[in-house]
Amino acid sequence: MRRSKTLAMLLQFWRSSLESESEYQLNLVLECLSVFGNLAGSLFVLSLLFSGQSTLGGWTWNEALIVLGLYTLLDGFTSCLLQPNLSKIVNHVQQGTLDFVLLKPVDSQLWLSLRCFSPWGAPGLLAGCVLVVLGLPEIRPQSLLLGGLLLASGAAILYSLWFSLAALSIWFVKVWNATEVLRYTLVAGRYPVSAYPPALRLVFVFVLPVAFMTTVPSQALLGQGSWHWALGSVLMAAVSLIASRLFWQFALRHYTSASS
Repeated sequence: MRRSKTLAMLLQFWRSSLESESEYQLNLVLECLSVFGNLAGSLFVLSLLFSGQSTLGGWTWNEALIVLGLYTLLDGFTSCLLQPNLSKIVNHVQQGTLDFVLLKPVDSQLWLSLRCFSPWGAPGLLAGCVLVVLGLPEIRPQSLLLGGLLLASGAAILYSLWFSLAALSIWFVKVWNATEVLRYTLVAGRYPVSAYPPALRLVFVFVLPVAFMTTVPSQALLGQGSWHWALGSVLMAAVSLIASRLFWQFALRHYTSASS
């Protein structure tokens, strides 16, 4: 019963968000142009990396397109949910409106993470799907299932990083700059991790887990996935979500409300 009420609440939130955003229909055109421009730039850089060689870090052109497609999908996910929600946590803390969120009869992390939904990330989601379809030599249900699971794990890792950085606003004022730095750092996920030097590969696996967001799911879609990497991706996602939850609870214990 409680889950159904939560789902109904989220649907109502997203419906109101869509109604509000639909007043600015020019944003859709601008977002399409932005996605097209970013995608054209990424494809141009990818073509330069492939110039004079048939593979990039052991990946063919079509395989690299899948990695770029999954990155574009995650970028669309960021525009739909992460940016419109998590960017407001800083404002809630600065303006004292976080008090009202904490008083609501709903989990505060859930409310702050899913309160808004922006349709302007849809072009990125669509472009990502097109790139994945173009890159896949064949569609196999088992590979799609595993790839979808690992992509969801990558999205969970991305969310956990963003939310944890946003939660730092309880102590620091200008953390939104850090989340923007994180977003641009994760641009490295546009290309296969094996294409980077060994030192950067270690960073993209153990420090900023870019490999688990795009490269590992791409290997699963191609039927080249290792169960060790798949298990590691799911485990990394679970640990990230739990860590973000514990960190939020720790942050709230140090939060000084506007009324105190």
